[in-house]
Amino acid sequence: MTSPVVEVSHLRKSYPGAGRGAPPRTAVADVSLEVARGEIFGILGPNGAGKTTTVECVAGLRRADGGTVRLLGRDPQADPMSVREHVGIQLQEAALHDKITVGEALDVFGSFYAEQADPAELLDLLDLTAHRDQQFGKLSGGQKQRLSIALALVGKPQVAILDELTTGLDPAARRATWDLVERVRDSGVTVLLVTHFMEEAERLCDRLVVIDGGRVVAQGTPASLIEGLEGHRGVRLRFADGAARGRALALLTALAEQDDDVAAATTAGDEIEVTGTRTVLFAVVQALAAAAVVPDDVRTVERTLEDVFVQVTGREYRAEENEEVTV
Repeated sequence: MTSPVVEVSHLRKSYPGAGRGAPPRTAVADVSLEVARGEIFGILGPNGAGKTTTVECVAGLRRADGGTVRLLGRDPQADPMSVREHVGIQLQEAALHDKITVGEALDVFGSFYAEQADPAELLDLLDLTAHRDQQFGKLSGGQKQRLSIALALVGKPQVAILDELTTGLDPAARRATWDLVERVRDSGVTVLLVTHFMEEAERLCDRLVVIDGGRVVAQGTPASLIEGLEGHRGVRLRFADGAARGRALALLTALAEQDDDVAAATTAGDEIEVTGTRTVLFAVVQALAAAAVVPDDVRTVERTLEDVFVQVTGREYRAEENEEVTV
């Protein structure tokens, strides 16, 4: 069996409190994960969950308080330099001088490594060839993100850590960046992807962990996590008026108590949502037909990783609000 590329076991990390005498702030309470070679592995969770601290410890950029970390069999905590040639990192904030050009940035970053990727191939891979002589300050948000990926790959790493890669991008630029991440994986690089976007994780990740409050609260493939949801199938019903909706809600609430295929019936705005097993739709339709209660509209609801988060944490998931969007 092939050894994991990344192994993290019971990682812990705290920071000093905000004020004098304040207790330490726990960023990572207990995180364990394994990343296989050649996969896109996601670390998913809300802002402040401990995701960035976790990958900084993996890369040897931050000292952990406890637990063990191995990257390609090496210990980045004891010897950070032992992994530097093998890992490429794209952190949340790009911090390049506005006057440096794309080509110059690649040359500078490439000089840090004994073995470098071909700059022309990187520019082609990340659709930056036409911008080689363009200054960083004149790049769009999406172009800056593509450059940050190129800089993470210039040392021909075996592992690339991409942290909140698409924050601040508009939807079109975000999806274009997802395509690039898949191309990076297809080139032979193992990708450790940090994100708070559920859709991004569901689209890209082969496997993932969900972190909340510095702890792993769920792990697996996106499909297995969604399939494992209690009442993971859903049906939405809309009725002509409130009276009909009230009769239907009472009927379906009673059905949930009697039928194992129906988990719950709740109001969702002016609709009723019924959750249950794969056959929940048939159970709902049969019960409504028998009572001569006819909805105006019936549609199935696809479950997502957001539903997984709500179930495992017991609270509503909120991605970054009022996010600044750039092209």
